[in-house]
Amino acid sequence: MAWVILIIAGLFETGWAVGLKYSDGFTRLWPSIWTVVCLIASMALLGWSIRSLPLGTAYAVWTGIGAVGTVVVGILLFREPATVARLVCIGLIVAGIAGLKVFGGAAD
Repeated sequence: MAWVILIIAGLFETGWAVGLKYSDGFTRLWPSIWTVVCLIASMALLGWSIRSLPLGTAYAVWTGIGAVGTVVVGILLFREPATVARLVCIGLIVAGIAGLKVFGGAAD
């Protein structure tokens, strides 16, 4: 269950990162509220997940999910480049996340 919570926390991390873009430096009310809500949810769920997962593994997976999610949203919504090199790098991050899950040796 901790892994599911951690994945959700990572998705909320993507939400607040994207919210930062839409909030325009916290000058727009609703995107700013979205950003803060996602940030609080992300941190709370990360905190919950590290009760049973190793801190280093959980943090690396959380940031990895957030990074990959943010890059994917950037490509889809903000027309950021989807070059082969960027996609390979995203794949490497995903491989690292999967490796930490497989070899982490912690609760499922």
